[in-house]
Amino acid sequence: MQDKVVVITGATSGIGEVAARRLAGLGARIVLVARDRARGEAALMRLRGTEGGSGHTIHYGDLSRLSEMKRLAVQIAAAQPRIDVLINNAGAMFGCRRLTEDNLELTFALNHMAYFVLTNGLRERLFASAPSRIVNTASGAHRGRRLDFDDLQSQRGFSGFKGYGRTKLCNILFTRELARRWRGHGVTANCLHPGFVATRFGDGSGGYLAHAVRLAKTFAIPPEQGADTIVYLASSPDVAGVTGEYFYKCRPATASMEARDDAAAGRLWTESAGLAEIVD
Repeated sequence: MQDKVVVITGATSGIGEVAARRLAGLGARIVLVARDRARGEAALMRLRGTEGGSGHTIHYGDLSRLSEMKRLAVQIAAAQPRIDVLINNAGAMFGCRRLTEDNLELTFALNHMAYFVLTNGLRERLFASAPSRIVNTASGAHRGRRLDFDDLQSQRGFSGFKGYGRTKLCNILFTRELARRWRGHGVTANCLHPGFVATRFGDGSGGYLAHAVRLAKTFAIPPEQGADTIVYLASSPDVAGVTGEYFYKCRPATASMEARDDAAAGRLWTESAGLAEIVD
């Protein structure tokens, strides 16, 4: 990874920060994307404290807002002459249904649309930097979920666990369609289940859900272990030519039947492009 440029979202704490630190240790130059300036500056200072850490940078923006997703993509592309790896890792779970300024359900906006918009916004940089890689953090929480294309914003009933699981299903379907559409351009796209990890995740979800998540974390794995597959997919020569796959514990895994539905993957791409007003 010497002198490779890695753009990573959701890296001010948890598995994202561990992955950023490890990749920096392998020689990569890290470009962080964060929302909270205080946490971002603290994470950047820690990263710059690693060996050869002076070249790491950070961009700030709210990845739940379409305008911010697009602005960040333009800003990062302008600042980076090449991008070797894009890691879409930011995500959250919420206890009640909230709408963004774009009238999108917040979980869907942050966990799926941010992946979709940022990736498409950095397409030309990724193509020009080939061979390059995209790594999407999904989750085993996708199992048992299916998409209702007539209700992608969960207007007809919402629960935090269900909403989160649906967005993780979106991550896998997006990865499959991305790999299909970008095949032949020298860009691979893979996703992963990191395991249930003891991080800040879910702490701000509110009410009963936040309490349940805190209790469940008693049985969670540490972030150092949860980051293993992210680092593997971003750096290992073993997966240099692998694309469109779902991984767990650094090995290919079988996603649910709904997550392997190529028709649903294609439709999700079309619906997402329409919501973001992106012309493919």
